[in-house]
Amino acid sequence: MEKRWVLKQKGDAPLVSGIAVALGIENALAELLVQRGISSFEEAKAFFRPDLSQLHDPFLLNDMDKAVERIAEAKLKGQKIMVYGDYDVDGTTAVSLVYSFLKENGFEHLDYYIPDRYSEGYGISFKGIEYAHEENFSLIIALDCGIKAVDKVQFANERGIDFIICDHHRPGDELPPAVAVLDAKRLDSTYPFDELSGCGVGFKLIQAYAQKHGIAFESLYKYLDLVTISIASDIVPIIGENRILAHFGLKLINTNPRAGIESILNVANIVRKTEDEINHQGGDNGLLFNRELTISDMVFVVGPRINAAGRIESGRNSVKLLVSPDMDTAAGIAHQINDFNNERRTLDTQITLEALEIIDNDEILRHAKSTVVFNPDWHKGVIGIVASRLTESYYRPTVVLTQSNGLITGSARSVKDFDVYDAIDACSELLEHFGGHMYAAGLSLKPENLKPFSEKFNAIVSASITDEMLIPEVEVDLEVNLNQITPKFLRILKQFAPFGPGNMSPVFMTRGTVDSGHARIVGKNHVKMTVYQESVRSAPYSGIAFQQGEKFDSIQKGQSMNICYHIEENEWNGIKNIQLNIKDIRFCDDIQ
Repeated sequence: MEKRWVLKQKGDAPLVSGIAVALGIENALAELLVQRGISSFEEAKAFFRPDLSQLHDPFLLNDMDKAVERIAEAKLKGQKIMVYGDYDVDGTTAVSLVYSFLKENGFEHLDYYIPDRYSEGYGISFKGIEYAHEENFSLIIALDCGIKAVDKVQFANERGIDFIICDHHRPGDELPPAVAVLDAKRLDSTYPFDELSGCGVGFKLIQAYAQKHGIAFESLYKYLDLVTISIASDIVPIIGENRILAHFGLKLINTNPRAGIESILNVANIVRKTEDEINHQGGDNGLLFNRELTISDMVFVVGPRINAAGRIESGRNSVKLLVSPDMDTAAGIAHQINDFNNERRTLDTQITLEALEIIDNDEILRHAKSTVVFNPDWHKGVIGIVASRLTESYYRPTVVLTQSNGLITGSARSVKDFDVYDAIDACSELLEHFGGHMYAAGLSLKPENLKPFSEKFNAIVSASITDEMLIPEVEVDLEVNLNQITPKFLRILKQFAPFGPGNMSPVFMTRGTVDSGHARIVGKNHVKMTVYQESVRSAPYSGIAFQQGEKFDSIQKGQSMNICYHIEENEWNGIKNIQLNIKDIRFCDDIQ
C-alpha cells in the first residue's frame, strides 16, 4: 500500500540552537525536543528525568474528596465493597490495583467483579448490580466504565447501593447519580490532565486515599506496573502524567515484576537471566531479563494475553493472575491464559480472512470510504482485533459486527485524524449503546437497524473524510544524514522513551542511500540489508524493512533509495549495534 510521507515543520531555529547549547547535544536532537513542546532547559530536564513528585494532586479531580470519604465510611461501618471493572486490559489492571490496595490496607469486606463479555456486555450491567444486591454490597467502585451508566447507577441507588465511578471515557449529556464521578473528561473538570487510562484514574483514587490517611506514597510504587500495562494497552498518550507513570512502571517491570506479570513473560519465552549472565553483564542496572522490556512489549506481549482471558472465557482470570501472591499460584493461571491467547489468534486470523473475503467480493464495499461488515457467527471476543486488521488492509474507518444476546454488537477502528466516535455518535438514534475514543469505539444495535446504521455511517464518513486521510501516513520527524547517527546520538535518543502516542519513537528520513550488495529476504517477506549514504561517505548501517519484500529486486540492484526509519539498538550474542528499522522506501527524490 502506497504511503504518503509528511515531514514535520522545523522549530524556531534560535530556540533549537539554544536548547542544543544548554544541553550539550546536537541540533537534530534539540529539534526533536522542540517538536515535543519543550522550550527551555528546565522543561528538557523534566522530560529526561521524570519524577513522581511531578504528579498532580489527586484532589484536583472533581468529587475526589467525596470518593475518599465514602470509602473511609465503608471501612468504618464494615460495609461490603465491590471493585467492578471491564474485562479488557485497562479494566482488569484497574480492578487488580484498587482491590490489592484496599485489601492491603485493612479492608476486610471486599470482592471484585468482572462482567461477562457475552451475557452482560461492556461496562456496568444490571446483572452485576443484582448480584451486588443479593450479596449485600453497599458500595461499588467502578473502574474504566460507568460514565454513561445513568440508568444502572439509579437502579443501584434504588437498592441501597452507592457507586463511585472511575472512568476516562467521554461522558454523555448527563452524569450518573453516583456518590462521586472521577473522570477528567467531565465538562466541568478541574483536573489539569485528561488523558489518564482507567487504571490511571484508579491510581489517583488510591493516591488520594493514601494522602488523606497518612499512607506513605512510596507504598504505592508497587502498583505502577499495572498502570503502565494499562497505559500501553489502552493506547492513551504517553505525555504528562502518563509518561511519568510509565517511566517508573517500566523500571519496576524490568527489575521487580509482580508474580502475575513475570508469569506472563515466562509463557511468552521472556525469562530471567541466569546467574552467569548477570555476572557476565555486570547486572545491567538490575534488569532481570535478557533485554530491557519496553512499552511495545506491554502492547504486543503482555496486553494481548491479559485481554485473551476476557475474550475467550472470563476476565476474572486476568485479575486472579495479577493479584497472585506468588509464582506457583500465578504460573498455572498464566499457562491457561496463554492457551486462551493461542485460541484467540486462531479465531481472529480465521475471521479476518472471512471479512476480507466479504469486502473483496463486494465491488461497492471494496471501493467505499468506510467498511461495515457483519456475520452473526463471528466470535464477539475478537471482532475488535479483526477491525484493526481490516484497517491495516483497507485503510479507512471500519466497523465489524456480530450477533450476541439478540443484539448486533461490534467494534470500530479509525484512521489518523478521523474521529470514528463522532461518526458513531451521529448515528446514535439507531443504537442501543455506544462508547469509546476518537480511534476506537464499541456499539450495539437492534437487528432491524443494521442496514440503516450501515448506510448512515457510510454516508457520514463519505461526507467528512478527505482523500488524504485515506492514504496511510508516515510522519517524518527529521531529515538527517547517516553520518549523524553515532553511539552518543542513540544513547541520548533512548532517553526520549517511553515511546507511545504523543511521544512516538522519532522517524528519520535520509536521501540517497544504497544497499552494500548483501540484501536478502528473511522471515516472511522482510528485507535485511546494509545501507550507506554515498554523498557523506557514511559508515554502513544494518537495516531491516518488515513486509517490504516486493522492493527486494530494486534494493539488490543498488538503486538509490530515500528511506524513513526508526533508529534502534539491536543485540546479538551479547553485542549491541545500531540498526535502522526501515518503515518505507522510495526509489526517487520526491516526498509528497
